Amino acid sequence: MLEAHDLQFTHAARPPLLSRLSLRIEAGEVVGLYGDSGSGKTTLGRLLAGELRPQAGQVTLDGNDLPKQGLHPVQRLSQAPEHAVNPRWRIGRILHEAWTPPDAMLEAFGIGRDWHSRFPHELSGGELQRVNVVRALAPGIRYLIADEISAMLDTLTQAELWRALLGETERRGLGLLIISHDTDLLARLAQRCYRLEDGSLTRSPVSLSSGTSSPA
Repeated sequence: MLEAHDLQFTHAARPPLLSRLSLRIEAGEVVGLYGDSGSGKTTLGRLLAGELRPQAGQVTLDGNDLPKQGLHPVQRLSQAPEHAVNPRWRIGRILHEAWTPPDAMLEAFGIGRDWHSRFPHELSGGELQRVNVVRALAPGIRYLIADEISAMLDTLTQAELWRALLGETERRGLGLLIISHDTDLLARLAQRCYRLEDGSLTRSPVSLSSGTSSPA
């Protein structure tokens, strides 16, 4: 179980971005998170993935502190995949940085063998995002934080990416937090959903609609 306990976080002298916020994500569960721009969604994702330390409160995995060494069991994916890779590395080296993905997974995510010899700038944003997702699914990963990972993709690429990712997380019983402005997407994918506003979480029905379109 991945848990946030009474988290507090603020930037500089601004009002608290997160204020005594608590959240629990079970293994195998898909949770949705939405809120206005600047509400702290990405900050919460970074705290859960151990990229930031809370100024108060605690993030735990199965009741223990997050590990500080080795491959982190909570991985965060962002909407800018180009920022997560070394532009001088070929895709094959990027894919195999943490593990060796099986051929069946590469096929499920539509990753061609001919991609391996290319550099990141030679792939589209959707293609590079697939590479990042597969790289993050290494053995030992327990939870994924998907922070607007399909926001810039076309409808077909969104659908293909989510179909493959949800299939893999279900097969392995991984917990998944989907952060998105698109509440239609969250209503389609998440088992429960929260709105982040004024530093706190409010449970919301997953049927809420923002009027935006989601992948078929």
